[in-house]
Amino acid sequence: MSRKYFGTDGVRGKVGEEPITPDFAMRLGYAAGKVLAAAEVEAMHGERPGVLIGKDTRISGYMLESALQAGLTAAGVDVRLTGPMPTPGIAYLTRALRLQAGVVISASHNPYEDNGIKFFSARGTKLPDDVELAIEAALEQPMKTASSKQLGKVKRVDDAAGRYIEFCKSTFPTDMNLRGMRIVVDCANGAGYHIAPHVFHELGADVIPIANEPNGMNINKECGATHTDFLARAVRQHRADVGIALDGDGDRLMMSDATGQIMDGDKLLYAIARFRQESGYRNGGVVGTLMTNLGTELAIKALGCEFRRANVGDRYVLEVLQQNGWHLGGESSGHILCLDKHTTGDGIVSALQVLAALRGAGRSLTDYTRDCPTYPQLLLNVRVARGFKTDGDAGVAQAVAEVEAELGDSGRVVLRASGTEPLIRVMVEGRDEAQVKRTAHHIADAVRTAAGV
Repeated sequence: MSRKYFGTDGVRGKVGEEPITPDFAMRLGYAAGKVLAAAEVEAMHGERPGVLIGKDTRISGYMLESALQAGLTAAGVDVRLTGPMPTPGIAYLTRALRLQAGVVISASHNPYEDNGIKFFSARGTKLPDDVELAIEAALEQPMKTASSKQLGKVKRVDDAAGRYIEFCKSTFPTDMNLRGMRIVVDCANGAGYHIAPHVFHELGADVIPIANEPNGMNINKECGATHTDFLARAVRQHRADVGIALDGDGDRLMMSDATGQIMDGDKLLYAIARFRQESGYRNGGVVGTLMTNLGTELAIKALGCEFRRANVGDRYVLEVLQQNGWHLGGESSGHILCLDKHTTGDGIVSALQVLAALRGAGRSLTDYTRDCPTYPQLLLNVRVARGFKTDGDAGVAQAVAEVEAELGDSGRVVLRASGTEPLIRVMVEGRDEAQVKRTAHHIADAVRTAAGV
């Protein structure tokens, strides 16, 4: 059964347009509350189920938060509010507070005009497909407000930030510290603005926070993990040892070395995997995605690790990790999963694992990742009408076949639809940069022709 509202990362869209409206958010809260209440009725021993709501710093978060809590309480669910909190912080706190679900109001790395709503289970993981489908089915039913006696209550979790800061610190080796290290931390004017600088400072680092003054409309604006020039300049300006950039909801990570050279998720995944292998920590193989650079795959295999690819999206990386009983995986975009540390991708926790590797090896970020080459790779986003698919189009199929034949064994082609935006993503990778550029544009032109754009 296909989803109507849920994408690969919850419900997302432009604020004020369906489904990101206060009316839909209230109905979604009610539907989720009814589904979760029904699923947990025996475990609750007669008490009301509880749901945690957190958000990033978008101005629309106030509106959606109020609408969600109205729907949830109408369904007879108690609500706990954290205010601005990184997505992985909600995953942790939901589990720590023994609540039945967590809700995050965020559009991650997107501009402030967008927003979204995603859910975590009681275990701090993304909701299974069957639960999301059950919520969508419940959305089609009319709202029937619980009796006054059964209505849910709303409380604020006053110590949410402090609890999450301590959790992040607990994932860093107890026999290490960050003293003597100068770190620039780009908070993307997002949910980590009052969290991330404290974590690294309390572990001993000299921290220079940037993009840590959110105003509701500057989240991800020319800063953060998707605009890393800002981080690179700040690292050089402050003569820092390393730079850390989060995205708006704190689950994505990019880092910079002392020269301002940016290390993406592939390089960081390699650094973590390398240190774990060198320190004798054996926890199975490593999972990347269809977009993981071929150079990264070969470098990880050279460490003696198995490597497998999942579909793009951290939920699919998680699925492959769980199927194999492994712990480490991630995406080029900076979503990194360390399942022995957290149940979901966490930019701060991932940064701490990289820093632990550098501290343990006594090496710089550039030096430690030198054996992980980056093959030329070009990703083109072709904007199309919502719902457009390339499946079955002869022109696109012919263009892909021509490029694959030309690349042979020295490259890869990935063609996929975005799970969050009306885009077709065209990726070509190979040893020759000019060839990669030419062939990628050839496929993108075929997609535009098929889409009529």
